Amino acid sequence: MEKTLFDNIEFVERLESLMEGYESTDIEFKSAKGGFPGTLWETYSAFANTQGGVIILGVNEKNGKFHIDSLTEDQVQQYKKDLWNGLNNRSTCSANILKDSDVQEGEYNGSYVLVINVPRAPRVQIPIYIKNNPDNVFKRNHEGDYKCTPDNIRRMYADADIEHPRDGRILPGFSIEEDIDNETLQQYKRMMSIHYPSHTWLSLSDKEFLKKLGAYRTDKREKTEGLTIAGLLMFGKSDSIKDEYCCPNYFPDYREYFSNDPHARWTNRVYPDGTWEANLFQFYMRVYNKLAAALPKPFALKNGQRIDESSAHVALREAFINALVHCDYSINSNLVIEQHKDYIKFSNPGSLLIPVAQYYHGGESVCRNKYLQQIFTMMGAAERAGSGADKILQGWKEADYRSPELKERTQPDKVELTLPLVNLLSEDILNFLKQNYGEAFDDLSHDELMTLATCYSEGEVSNYRLQIIIDKHSADITKLLKKLCDNGFLISCGFGRGTKYQINKEYKHTTIDKVASKVASKVASSEVKKSTRKSLFALRHEILEACDDYMSLEDIAETVGKGIRYLKNKIIPQMVDEKLLERQYPDAPRHPYQKYRRKQ
Repeated sequence: MEKTLFDNIEFVERLESLMEGYESTDIEFKSAKGGFPGTLWETYSAFANTQGGVIILGVNEKNGKFHIDSLTEDQVQQYKKDLWNGLNNRSTCSANILKDSDVQEGEYNGSYVLVINVPRAPRVQIPIYIKNNPDNVFKRNHEGDYKCTPDNIRRMYADADIEHPRDGRILPGFSIEEDIDNETLQQYKRMMSIHYPSHTWLSLSDKEFLKKLGAYRTDKREKTEGLTIAGLLMFGKSDSIKDEYCCPNYFPDYREYFSNDPHARWTNRVYPDGTWEANLFQFYMRVYNKLAAALPKPFALKNGQRIDESSAHVALREAFINALVHCDYSINSNLVIEQHKDYIKFSNPGSLLIPVAQYYHGGESVCRNKYLQQIFTMMGAAERAGSGADKILQGWKEADYRSPELKERTQPDKVELTLPLVNLLSEDILNFLKQNYGEAFDDLSHDELMTLATCYSEGEVSNYRLQIIIDKHSADITKLLKKLCDNGFLISCGFGRGTKYQINKEYKHTTIDKVASKVASKVASSEVKKSTRKSLFALRHEILEACDDYMSLEDIAETVGKGIRYLKNKIIPQMVDEKLLERQYPDAPRHPYQKYRRKQ
């Protein structure tokens, strides 16, 4: 067998780690007992078009149990050859995005398996399709691979066309006089003059000014000119924006949830209600100050001038602008901003254009609506240097808030960014940790303190969550968590990739020797593992507690820490039959947006 990047011990450890995670959004096991599985190409397309994932060939998983196919070394070598032949054959798939190091074979308990790491495809290559058919496009969600609709595929091709951003499309028949709100345009100019008081654009006519911004364009090849989608979204009248030739689904929506009444829907709302021209500029101006009110105002002097903005304010503004300029306004779904007492959530239609990991690293400018980004930049409200994620993360970190969390959802495509308003190192949290751990608190390193503070604040923490918060490799975080468990600071719940860690509130300050400490740690670890095997009664009780209002299957699974397939096939239908839960769409059990709540 040819040399791989792993020796076989490392290979076995990696494989077992993946197997402990079971099938999920980013792991797929495929049996190869009867030959090279044709369904591998659907999963390849799905992973490449979403956030990437790992395919394990030669292992069959069923109901949480693994069955090794007992493949020989020769079989795996043949499958590896079949894989590369298919990757480089356009009649099999549209593009090969794998490197040699992405495909690793190894021996496991006398059998051979193939581990294939599929990254997210570069933006310009999405969608990855199969069988030489551009309609054979797949994406990934919690339930596995699903075939994309023609509308999904159309939007993916539009996102891949970097040279022709969709918000730069010229709108024939629209005019500055009839479709642009003049009051908005003049307000924008005044704001721009604050940041660039001597800018030459400010002396231009309205038409020439809009041209410089990209809000009005001339296409010399097509011999057409007119307002762009970006121009109308930013400065247009409400009715013009919602015209069927522009963005008929446009509906920006801001909601405040400040009431203690669990049945209250919202305490304040800003949306296109017909009383104002609901373009993006006016929406931004009405909503930003409401969001900023949640942050404490700093008082500092710089060169004799009072500074009223902290790095958290800059982060908040970046997050808001990101939601507006990355939104896919062609999707029949709303741009929604929610403000709660303890967090702010930005939810915008569309998929991420980069891998999640790259988003957190920041630095590369990738924008769905390039012209909108330029317009916001010229009014001093956005940065062109990167995705804005680096400023968001840094601003929240400097304010000692819990780290922002990004999620990508599908069907419909949606990106959610949550900014917690809980201070990780607040006096309350520090006081609890000091009381709980006593003198041992003083010996904690910064990373250990941040881990414990996050765990206490959020109720539990995972390896993946900590990778965002303390910026360390997964292997280093594994060692950190193990140390905290061994020393009794944390207790672990679950297995493999699904392991969560919770504060050990029974921590005892004793002067036992190291041997006794290790014994106690092993006993505690054993007890925790036993306790994680929830009884069916306890699981059903947790589901009922969580479903006070309608919840999706995905959210229920995340809340109770169980697999979505297990809940979908075994638990939820039974609870519906027993009239413990009710469906939001009772006449359509397979409705794509089905949700469940506790039977009243």
